Amino acid sequence: MRPLDPVTSKQRVAYGLAFFVLFVALWSWATFGGHVSKTFLANPLTMVQEGFDLLTKQGFLFDIGMTIWRVVGGFALAAVIAVPLGVLMGAYKPVEAFLEPFVSFARYLPASAFIPLLILWAGIGELQKLLVIFIGSVFQVILMVAVTVGATRRDLVEAAYTLGAGDRGVIRRVLLPSSAPEIAEILRLVLGWAWTYVIVAELIGSSSGIGHMITDSQALLNTGQIIFGIIVIGLIGLLSDFMFKAFNAWLFPWRLA
Repeated sequence: MRPLDPVTSKQRVAYGLAFFVLFVALWSWATFGGHVSKTFLANPLTMVQEGFDLLTKQGFLFDIGMTIWRVVGGFALAAVIAVPLGVLMGAYKPVEAFLEPFVSFARYLPASAFIPLLILWAGIGELQKLLVIFIGSVFQVILMVAVTVGATRRDLVEAAYTLGAGDRGVIRRVLLPSSAPEIAEILRLVLGWAWTYVIVAELIGSSSGIGHMITDSQALLNTGQIIFGIIVIGLIGLLSDFMFKAFNAWLFPWRLA
């Protein structure tokens, strides 16, 4: 290995799989070897058995579906509001000066801190969980989109004005096409954060979802089910990340050129 030397796609896959193999090997050594009590950490075989039981007998597929719905719903609501506001902030400096102090302040507020208020305002239904994800995502997206749009090359903007474009034309034909690949990448990254917020939302006042299952399993000291739930979250997140990457590559092919 040398610093910054690239690796092939096959090598990347091989390295990634090697890590998981090593991780499971260490996990097996710690649990099957008796180095860690099964009360605190289930072994891989027990985890698989508990996961199979969850899927076939305890309706865990419904919980998975509810969690996915909450993530997609809350994140989509955040994106619909955050992207236009971010574009306006990046394009117009007075709008940025007006909104940035509040957005910068709000993005440091943990979404979990709003749960008591959201339960008071919206109850413990689906709206409360969607709002937790919304609050956790919207301010991050606004600021990141604003920075991306504001960093558009000035010569491209001046060229558009020289060719007769108006303010709306500059936004539509220069700022948005230039920033769109980066905005899509921002949404991909923040989607990963949304998964952390949904689990927090489901830990309190929920009767379904992966977070609810983890809470119930914790009360029963069933670490096998807890680990299986965590792994399912990781797998779904990894799959959504790959899908987002593939969609972005298809939608913005010039970004890879």
